[in-house]
Amino acid sequence: MITTMSCAGNCLEALALDCVRGDRQLFRDLSLRVEPGEVVQVEGANGSGKTSLLRILCGLLRPVAGEVRWRGIDIRCQRAAYHRAMLYVGHAAGIKDDLDALENLGVARGLAGARADTSGDAALARVGLGRFAELPVRMLSAGQRRRAGLARLAMADARLWLLDEPFTALDTAGREIVGGLIAEHLRGGGLVVLTSHQPVTIEGTAVRRLALAA
Repeated sequence: MITTMSCAGNCLEALALDCVRGDRQLFRDLSLRVEPGEVVQVEGANGSGKTSLLRILCGLLRPVAGEVRWRGIDIRCQRAAYHRAMLYVGHAAGIKDDLDALENLGVARGLAGARADTSGDAALARVGLGRFAELPVRMLSAGQRRRAGLARLAMADARLWLLDEPFTALDTAGREIVGGLIAEHLRGGGLVVLTSHQPVTIEGTAVRRLALAA
C-alpha cells in the first residue's frame, strides 16, 4: 500500500512508479513531488524512460506499479479535472501541416481550452511567429514549427505543464522565449516537469533535476 502526506493545493506526486517497456525495466520505485513555483528537469540517455515518465504523469501510459496524484488524489479517479489542470506538449510539434499556425492554435484552444485574455495572434507574436500566422506550417522551418507548437504555452490556462524536449530545434532566441514563458508560468504559481538533453536555466528559479539511469 502506498502512503504519503497529501499535497495541499496544486501539487503533483509520483509514488513508487515502475515502468517496463517490452522486456526492459526502464525505472523502478520512482517517486517525485512538484509544488507550485517548482520546475523539475528529467535527465537521462536515450531510452532511459524520460518520455515514458511524462506519459505516465499525464495519464497516457499506465505504470506497472505505483500511482500519480494531483492535489492528493489519484489521477485515475479525476481524469476530466486533471486534464483541465494539465498541459502536455510532446517532443513532436503536435501540429497539422495543412493548417496555418493560427488555425493550429484554434484547434489546440478547442481541445484543451486557453486563457480568454490571450488570442492566437498574441500567442504567435510572443514566440516570434506573428508574420507567419497564416502560412501553412508545412512551409515553416523545423525551429519555426517547434515555436508554432509551443505557442500554446503563451495562452495555456493549465496549472501543470509537462513538456517533452521543449527546446529541441530552437535557436538561442527561441530557447530564451520558451524559458521566459516557463519563468512567467512559475511566478504565477504554475508547476513544470520537462525533459531535456541540455542544461536548462530558468530565470529566478532553481531547476531541480531527476536523473534516470540508462
